[in-house]
Amino acid sequence: MARKSRETRRKHVPQRTCVACRKVSAARDLIRIVRLPDGAVELDETHKKSGRGAYLCGCRTCWDRALENNLLKHALKTEMSNGEKEALWQHRGSLPLESSDDIGAQTMP
Repeated sequence: MARKSRETRRKHVPQRTCVACRKVSAARDLIRIVRLPDGAVELDETHKKSGRGAYLCGCRTCWDRALENNLLKHALKTEMSNGEKEALWQHRGSLPLESSDDIGAQTMP
């Protein structure tokens, strides 16, 4: 019988890319937008909804770029209704202007 390793194994952390800035981060650090099987587009706060997903950083600059340049439309391969776009714009309003990573990068010499 094989002995179990005393070394603890690191858990796999899924990596995803922001559709706006193309930065790779842990999936849990990004915000998921999902196209549901019925074609509706909405936020997926649980990261468990069924459907095609797209990920965005938690800063307004990425959301602005994604919503203004139709990057979500391309990533989700669907047209969004005005109501769906409005819901995403409202969520964008609750986000910080810049991510904490961007702020730290700007203060470094």
